[in-house]
Amino acid sequence: MRIISGTHGGRKINPPANMPHTRPTTDIAKEGLFNVLQNNLEIEGLKTLDLFGGTGCISYELASRGAHDLTIVEKDNKMYDFIKETSSMLKLQNFKLVKSDVFKFINSAHQQYDFIFAGPPYALTTIDELPVMIFEKQLLTEGGWFVLEHTPRNDYKKFAHYRSERNYGTTIFSFFINEQVNGE
Repeated sequence: MRIISGTHGGRKINPPANMPHTRPTTDIAKEGLFNVLQNNLEIEGLKTLDLFGGTGCISYELASRGAHDLTIVEKDNKMYDFIKETSSMLKLQNFKLVKSDVFKFINSAHQQYDFIFAGPPYALTTIDELPVMIFEKQLLTEGGWFVLEHTPRNDYKKFAHYRSERNYGTTIFSFFINEQVNGE
């Protein structure tokens, strides 16, 4: 796993060998995702939320590209410790790591974010609740983006705020934007 661009660009990160509940986003998919983001968002200065943090690779990339306020939510002890060690090694500033179940975190959240990423386990049966909860809890700033990583078996084209998707084989990113929908 590597950080693609920015101040830490090219830096390799070696996650733990045995990660039974974690599936890191591939470098190819991550590069595609960040090409879309770079062309549509000013990453520098963003306030971000990374749900199901896993290895932390999405947040390291965001930090490397100048996001100024990063929160990662991860409940697995091993991955939580890995993210903590890696963020310290990278000397990341304004980096908040929360050990919690994502759904509990969302239900208790009182902040808004400019960018939210969720890369849940593909077997998560409640994945379809994520975009609904993000918008019901008003976790995005106006114009804020939510990106959900999922497999081809999930389809979000009819969800409110859905804008587009990018397909990288078994990895799909669905993009949602917090804009007024149909006069709301």
